[in-house]
Amino acid sequence: MAVEKVDTLVVGGGQAGIAMSEHLSTVGVPHLILERHRVAERWRSGRWDSLVANGPAWHDRFPGLEFSGFDAEEFVPKDKMAEYFVAYADMIGAPIRCGVEVKAVERLDRARGFRVVTSHGIIEADHVVAATGAFHNAVIPALVPPSAGVMQIHSSDYRNPGHLPEGAVLVVGSGSSGTQIADELVHAGRRVFLSVTPHGRPPRRYRERDYCWWLGVLGRWDAQTPPEGAAHVTIAVSGADGGKTIDFRRLARQGVALVGRVNGYHDGAVSFDGDLAANLARGDADYRAVLDEADAYVARNGLELPEDPDARRIEPEPACVSDPVRVLKLAEAGVTCILWATGYSSDFSWLKVDAFDREGRPKHQRGVSSEPGIYFLGLPWLARRGSSFIWGVWHDAKFLADHIATQRGYLAYRPPATRASDVA
Repeated sequence: MAVEKVDTLVVGGGQAGIAMSEHLSTVGVPHLILERHRVAERWRSGRWDSLVANGPAWHDRFPGLEFSGFDAEEFVPKDKMAEYFVAYADMIGAPIRCGVEVKAVERLDRARGFRVVTSHGIIEADHVVAATGAFHNAVIPALVPPSAGVMQIHSSDYRNPGHLPEGAVLVVGSGSSGTQIADELVHAGRRVFLSVTPHGRPPRRYRERDYCWWLGVLGRWDAQTPPEGAAHVTIAVSGADGGKTIDFRRLARQGVALVGRVNGYHDGAVSFDGDLAANLARGDADYRAVLDEADAYVARNGLELPEDPDARRIEPEPACVSDPVRVLKLAEAGVTCILWATGYSSDFSWLKVDAFDREGRPKHQRGVSSEPGIYFLGLPWLARRGSSFIWGVWHDAKFLADHIATQRGYLAYRPPATRASDVA
């Protein structure tokens, strides 16, 4: 069978792969995108039914296409997000081949480029862009054994309250996923325990501007490194129900029982750290810091944005915080399910090249790998804070496309047959 050859192979047909395709086309680089499922598959099947984008429609999109049928301040449902990326790929004529899995990428022996083993044959490529992001495998800590007799499910597999067995639910993780799912469950009449871990808690809106707007004007999207100690701290923000600030005390008032970080399991009971109050205080401090910085920006620039004193009001301390549960007997509490909103790990095992450190993390500068010809796109903090977000990945893709085009220019250069110095 003949080996197919391409200049640049993009692995992944989600938002990163589509952004990469647009910029490669702009600079004239021939390329092919391989997607093992469908375009934007994670938006389709890797999220719960009621999920919406965490940013408003004016922000969470690519520059070249607005959302049809949504106001600028609305939060787009996940299915419409998938449709958006399909429409964008069609608009730019992205060369996507779906249903093809990349199994291995290895450098060619004594030749430029890479041998790519796929489920549909061999491809040779001069450049390979890993546009699969960083969130590949769901992480469920090995704390509660299967013998505990409760359903254990990751947030990526959750769909709706009816998807879970009758009874109470322990939700572990207080980022966007965990808090939104806990909110949905309690409104569906479930008894819910929410394990609150260290988190950032920004305002959804402040002084008539969305948080995404404040991140932009305050320069936070462009931060190149995370604040000290905050690299792996989750952010509790939501676009659900038209967008609202996540307030754990309000969740408690609505019936969610807040607990600290899960630290173990023994004889039918889950135990928690005594860090609940501290975690809430840390989130409050992050929240107030954003408000303070926003107020200073308004004053410094003389903006006429209305004051918002209600934003600084903190709900009273609920009893579950002042008298926290340290041990939860699952059967006694009626808990039939533990839902782990505990994030993902990366899996680049298919990239068999020298592009990773000892911990398996990609070695790169703004996505340009330490292995010449290999590129990464969609990683958190790839170039800045916004790199793993929709608009951020679009801008990072432009940088990588320009880099690939520049390298192609060097390799295509041929010196003149006769130089003026030779004639003289």
